[in-house]
Amino acid sequence: MNGDDDTVTSAPGKDPELLEGWVREVLEEELDREYLVELARLQVELLKLQTHLVATSRRVAILFEGRDTAGKGGTIQRFSQRMMPRHQRVVALPKPTEMEMGQWYFGRYIAQLPNPGEIVFFDRSWYNRAVVEPVMGFCTAAQYERFMEQVVVFEQMLLEDGLLLVKLWFSIDRVEQHDRLARRQTNPLKRWKLSTVDLQAQQKWEAFTRYKEAMFARTSTASSPWYVIEGNDKKQARLESIRHVLGCIDYPDRGQRGLRLEPRPEVVRRV
Repeated sequence: MNGDDDTVTSAPGKDPELLEGWVREVLEEELDREYLVELARLQVELLKLQTHLVATSRRVAILFEGRDTAGKGGTIQRFSQRMMPRHQRVVALPKPTEMEMGQWYFGRYIAQLPNPGEIVFFDRSWYNRAVVEPVMGFCTAAQYERFMEQVVVFEQMLLEDGLLLVKLWFSIDRVEQHDRLARRQTNPLKRWKLSTVDLQAQQKWEAFTRYKEAMFARTSTASSPWYVIEGNDKKQARLESIRHVLGCIDYPDRGQRGLRLEPRPEVVRRV
């Protein structure tokens, strides 16, 4: 900004309207007082929950899955940003190494499971093999089928060992994904998120849907259900998913005057 002129000045050679667009998007979120107050109050509850987990040595793993641009990373950031850093981790594994590709598929995820008193947020998880990998041709039909046969047993073993596992699928519609992909290409703060998979997301929309539905049908169980978070409204999805997680575990001093802790059923639904 220059002097008394409160307009946004673009960099040389840049489209001013384009620059103003991404700046406006940032400001609309950062200056949304009602949303930020509600988020802060829920983050206080998350700290209460985390303190209880540390005191009782509970282990929690939360899986964040969904289509590209569905809001997984942004939601994880809001979960974790006020938490005690020593007792929480965000796991976003890169492409497996050649050695890992020759090992049992679940092995590298087992190494990332939470320690006593810790919460781990998986920004994509072993469920890559249920949707992304078969859609993009990153695994064979046999590897996919083996995973689908093993994953329920694998998760049951984790549950029997005392792990609390929460599985969230962030859902957006096709138009919303198209718009978010377009904004990623023009927003310098988000352009790094674009990947090969992102660029094919619209073209392969129906294939993603088929594999997602198969995943729900075969891996959402009574002991380890999937919950769908309606994510077209990113702020609402963040707040309601936090409310859902807070409801998964009892903890002392739960609640605050005037703070709603029950998630809206139109936003959070069990598969």
